[in-house]
Amino acid sequence: MDSDNELFEDLEALEAIELINNRRLFTRPRIYRERSKDFVKYDDKDFFIRYRLSKESVLFILQEIENQLEFNDDRNNSVPPINQVLCALRFYATGNQLMSVADLNGISVATCSRIVKRVSQAIVSLRREFIRFPDIEVEQHIVKEEFYRIARFPNVLGCIDCTHIKIQSPGGDDAELFRNRKSYMSINMQTISTAKLLITDVVARWPGSTHDSTIYQNSQRYTKFEHGDYRGNYLLGDSGYPLKSHLLTPYLNPVSRGQQKYNEAHIKTRNVVERQYGVLKRRFPVLAVGIRLQLPTAINVILACCVLHNICIIRKEHEPINDGTIPNLEELIVNGQIPQIPITVNDPTYGFQRNQITQYFDNL
Repeated sequence: MDSDNELFEDLEALEAIELINNRRLFTRPRIYRERSKDFVKYDDKDFFIRYRLSKESVLFILQEIENQLEFNDDRNNSVPPINQVLCALRFYATGNQLMSVADLNGISVATCSRIVKRVSQAIVSLRREFIRFPDIEVEQHIVKEEFYRIARFPNVLGCIDCTHIKIQSPGGDDAELFRNRKSYMSINMQTISTAKLLITDVVARWPGSTHDSTIYQNSQRYTKFEHGDYRGNYLLGDSGYPLKSHLLTPYLNPVSRGQQKYNEAHIKTRNVVERQYGVLKRRFPVLAVGIRLQLPTAINVILACCVLHNICIIRKEHEPINDGTIPNLEELIVNGQIPQIPITVNDPTYGFQRNQITQYFDNL
């Protein structure tokens, strides 16, 4: 019996050796491709077209996150931080498959995937610095003044809306929760925008089937407003949100002159959040085309693009134009704006503030 066991052990050892030898025969030698030198290769105009940011802004971002991207040594031909940043930006700016971005940057697909994940995490670490709600009174006064100049709507701290970011199926038992009303898989992202299109609050974790109002009423910003942290100030939302003392929605059937003027001012003012989504998705078309990455990485890509969007606004970057390099981009942007079923709230407590603002417009 012992001899039989020894025989089987010898056979297993021989099979293992044979398997290792076969792998060595069919494994390709490591290929070191020539790295892209786009930062030097392109002039400012061509660089902006390809990366959606100026060289100066790329260097600013690199300075902020370089310590998170450096390797301890140069073994295995490690990718320098500047190349990592450019690789991720190219992915955001084109929405291409990883293979195309990898080929453009002279790296493997696996390396490209790791870089996009790593750089996105690094950019998201800047979220608290660049995505900030106006909590200080001085900041609130500036934001309210900017909104007032649009259509004389008073005491507005932000305009709120949601947009859908297409993703691949995350798999698992809950995968169908991500299928939205237009039948594609998505994350329903909520943002609050200023009149200058700055994103002051972002929530990007809810499945595409989730109603906009559910996202807001489970957000930290909602809790702060309900606790009276921004008393006397308002958010503007469409009819997919519930009317609240701090969240003003339009009249579904305006009758009086005051209600009509209220709706006109509401629409003009709230338009900034829709414009913000248009600029965001033109600047980073991956948010319009769709993200074919694992769910946690896809969420980080979304948040990273929001951080970069604010950096571009702060640094007064030019708004990118749709030059036709991405087919049907405008159609894809519109496709992400899925109207929600209007919510009607008859509670007079919630309608009191709206009635006051309506009287204000009636007297203008």
